[in-house]
Amino acid sequence: MSTQDAAARPLAGKVALVAGATRGAGRAMAVELGRSGATVYATGRTTRTRVSEVGRPTETIEETAELVTAAGGTGIAVATDHLDPAQVKAVVERVDREAGRLDILVNDVWGGDHLLEFDKRIWEVKIEDGLRMLRLGIDAHLITSHCALPLLIRDPGGLVVEVTDGTAEFNKTYRGNLPFDLAKTAPHRMAFGLAEELKEYGGTALSITPGFLRSEEMLDHFGVTEATWRDAVEREPHFAIAESPALIGRAVAALAADAGRARWNGASVSSGQMARVYGFTDTDGSQPDAMAYFRDVVFGGKAATAADYR
Repeated sequence: MSTQDAAARPLAGKVALVAGATRGAGRAMAVELGRSGATVYATGRTTRTRVSEVGRPTETIEETAELVTAAGGTGIAVATDHLDPAQVKAVVERVDREAGRLDILVNDVWGGDHLLEFDKRIWEVKIEDGLRMLRLGIDAHLITSHCALPLLIRDPGGLVVEVTDGTAEFNKTYRGNLPFDLAKTAPHRMAFGLAEELKEYGGTALSITPGFLRSEEMLDHFGVTEATWRDAVEREPHFAIAESPALIGRAVAALAADAGRARWNGASVSSGQMARVYGFTDTDGSQPDAMAYFRDVVFGGKAATAADYR
């Protein structure tokens, strides 16, 4: 590989498992890892023949894998329910059999937004929905790490990325639904614990959050598209700080390509923060830092606009 090719494809020869890659941030992280040259195993529950409880049939893991390949990587779709240890173990065994290594584990499993009931006390929410969120946001992540890390630590330098909603600092603010609050706070502690457990193997673990994410579901909620998303700002002024899923995808790709990423071990970071550290931008050329915007302007009362944080 030439020096130019190596710069364009810094993850060539690396193998990633993106758990929960059907849509949104998970899909974008898989695609951007592929764009950097990685082989990416994309897992999820919605396929072209089966739809998960999320109920969005047009977004499939097969399409994600095709996008990874189109971006320059090698995308491999594997239908997986990460709450089933046997299925996760089978995925890892397949990665080992076909690739012989695992360099990057992205733990993005979620799929619980449809269960959310905001501004209700714990005794008012549907407890079965709350417990399901905990299963999706905590149990699935633990099962995935349990099954995948023996392969990842076989070679030094592995990276584990716990994906959540909100930085550790941001999540000091109550998230409006107790099970959701717990599910989105737990990955920070998981990353902290995994950072300790991976140290002796030369591995790095951290948690990352997108900002105000323009996911497919969020765009549908506002009745806009990626091309017309600014039309939603009148309805929701804070949407002006929104970012495309590509931003967190580029953040994870930059972290994976950073030989000095151990400095982030155990940290809680955001896509906007990483954009400024590594110098990449969103698809429109901006660097939206939603976490700083919410900290300073929304909660801190600073006289500023979203434009000041892009």
